[in-house]
Amino acid sequence: MYISFFLFFLFVMPDSNNSIYQYQIQALNSDEIIDLSDYQGKTMLLVNVASKCGYTPQYEDLQKLFETYQDRLVIIGFPCNQFLFQESGSEETIATFCKKNYGVTFPMTTKIKVKGNDKHPIYNWLTNKELNGVSDNTVSWNFNKFLIDGEGNLIGHYKSSVEPFAEEIISHLE
Repeated sequence: MYISFFLFFLFVMPDSNNSIYQYQIQALNSDEIIDLSDYQGKTMLLVNVASKCGYTPQYEDLQKLFETYQDRLVIIGFPCNQFLFQESGSEETIATFCKKNYGVTFPMTTKIKVKGNDKHPIYNWLTNKELNGVSDNTVSWNFNKFLIDGEGNLIGHYKSSVEPFAEEIISHLE
C-alpha cells in the first residue's frame, strides 16, 4: 500500500522543479557557466541566433534593446546551426562576428540544438507545455524569441519576423 502511494506520488504528481531557473549552459567561447537562476527578477528574452541568416541584422536591435532595458532585461543568444547551416563557424568565429559587427555585449551561449530529439534542455522547457505550463511551441527558424517574466513564467513566443522592439515585446518591459 505505501509503495503504491509512493509510486503514484513519484510518477503522477507534477514536478514542482519545472522552472526555467533550474537550467545552466556554458557561455560562448568560454569556460564560464550561464546560470538562469542568476536572472530571477528580470525579464529574459531568449533567442536562437545565427550569423548568416536574413534575420542576422536583428542583432543590432537586440543589443539596443539590451542596453535600453538592462536594469530589468537580459537577452541571451543561443547560436544554432540547425537551419540551413547558417551558424557553421567555430565559437571563436561567432563571438568575434557578434562583437565586431553588432557590438554584442549580452550573454551568448555555446552552440546548441533547438529542435529535435537532442535539443538543449532549456529549449525542451521553452517548447514543451508540460514543462513550461503555458504552451507547446515550435522553433521554426533562426531568431525565434521567447520572453520570460521576472518570476520565470513563459509569457510569449515570437517568430523570427517579430522585431526586438515590437510592441508585443516592449509592452512587457514598460
